[in-house]
Amino acid sequence: MTNPLLSIVIPAHNEESRLPDTLDKIDAFLQTQPYSAEVVIVENGSSDRTLALAQEYAQRRPYIRALHEEGRGKGLAVRRGMLEAVGDYRFICDADLSMPIEQVNRFLPPQCHQEIAIASREAPGAVRHGEPPYRHFVGRVFNTMVRIIALHSLQDTQCGFKCFSAAAAEDLFPYQITNGWTFDVEVLFIARKRGYKIVEVPIDWYYSPHSKINVLRDSIHMGLDLLTIRWYGLQGRYRRV
Repeated sequence: MTNPLLSIVIPAHNEESRLPDTLDKIDAFLQTQPYSAEVVIVENGSSDRTLALAQEYAQRRPYIRALHEEGRGKGLAVRRGMLEAVGDYRFICDADLSMPIEQVNRFLPPQCHQEIAIASREAPGAVRHGEPPYRHFVGRVFNTMVRIIALHSLQDTQCGFKCFSAAAAEDLFPYQITNGWTFDVEVLFIARKRGYKIVEVPIDWYYSPHSKINVLRDSIHMGLDLLTIRWYGLQGRYRRV
């Protein structure tokens, strides 16, 4: 069997309430597409029925795989999923589906031919829906820190939808060290060091009032992560071995 064109990787921690609706929407979308796809759900550290639900869907729909990762952290779940996925393109997809799944085609040929394409709420043509002004402000402050410390030209590194070619994913994710929210900055930082071009794709994005980020606590941790990523880069820890 040939590999699917697309792997949709969903990190899932305590997503019992949101996962069924997300999977139903993805299923309805994939049924209309001409290409083959798989969905890889990586549950880690949940205290609810997330894993059981994922396994139930996997039993009913053969293109879905449900994985369990013992450790906690979104970055840990994403790394596991991206390295176990087999698609020619591997798309990180937040479980809240704040970007309509129909827009995933913007990241794939023929609309996009880059090895790394990231969703952007700041690129021309992007639209934010329902985001409180204070959350937008906090996001812009953090992005300013990202551009100063790690990635000088990217306007939105924290949107949870990103697409990597299979070759890029297998080249970059084994070197990811960060397990928390800032994992994507780290992976993009490694990509830039290795000469990959990164394109920002404008999307429609819908704010979820049930976001799991604690603005104060997580912003501090993420700021420290940025300094750690920069330090790791200076130490040469991201060099190919």
